[in-house]
Amino acid sequence: MPKVSSVIVPYATYLRVYEPLAAFPEPERGHWARYARRPDRPSYQDELRRSLADLLPTPPIPVPVHESSDAFVVEVDGVVCVCPWRTRLRGWLALQELPEELPKPVLEAVLPAVVRRQATQDYERWLTRNPDARPWIRTSTWQVPLHWFVLVSDEERRFDKGSGEIPPMLRYRTPMVQARRRVARALRALKDGIDEGPLIDGLVDVGRWLEEFHPRSLVELDYGGLVHTLPAGELEDDHSAADVAEGIEALRLGDGPAAGAAYARLVERWRSVRDRRSAN
Repeated sequence: MPKVSSVIVPYATYLRVYEPLAAFPEPERGHWARYARRPDRPSYQDELRRSLADLLPTPPIPVPVHESSDAFVVEVDGVVCVCPWRTRLRGWLALQELPEELPKPVLEAVLPAVVRRQATQDYERWLTRNPDARPWIRTSTWQVPLHWFVLVSDEERRFDKGSGEIPPMLRYRTPMVQARRRVARALRALKDGIDEGPLIDGLVDVGRWLEEFHPRSLVELDYGGLVHTLPAGELEDDHSAADVAEGIEALRLGDGPAAGAAYARLVERWRSVRDRRSAN
């Protein structure tokens, strides 16, 4: 099991895909098989902490020089599945999104333009050699994108209040075939009900991403460090996946008021989370 650390790094949430060992070609498959037997595998927080540490030097290192050889590991019904970190690739992808996330003065202070240009050039050269590369992990800060909830159901929700050095946890985990089926059903209902919008765009994007993986994979939605910004009562009462499912089903049935009520609950819940971001 991953080791537990009492030092928690907020406020990221994650969408992860765990693929069975059979999905990987040799020699990578052998590497992950040996890795899965290690007793000292790093934790989720260790991964984020390492990436943040790279931003401390001057100049900062926005993307690791070498790709990570670490992964998250789960075993379900005797099948070992791994989720490679691919920290370097995810660093490049996150760098592309920073101009939309940060005001220009803040962006320049955190990552000067010369550092960003060099990282972009490195990525372009790397991409010519790895045109089919894709991350196993998607990350969001201070929110769970609403279209992520379409992939899971309320019955798959797992909440643990935590105790002592063990932090709280709110997570969903579902088979890949279920996630893909839910995306397809939701897209049909949404396109019939609202025609276009960010929820549809997000679902199309995540659906294409899911198609890149082995059909016996697992999909995990993890609130990650965001659980530390919310009171325990709010976490216990957070059934966003159920609200999303209810809203989509209402659209499918042509019940506009019910769909609107479900959407209003979601907006109010996640507005309060974004308000905490502003307060910080």
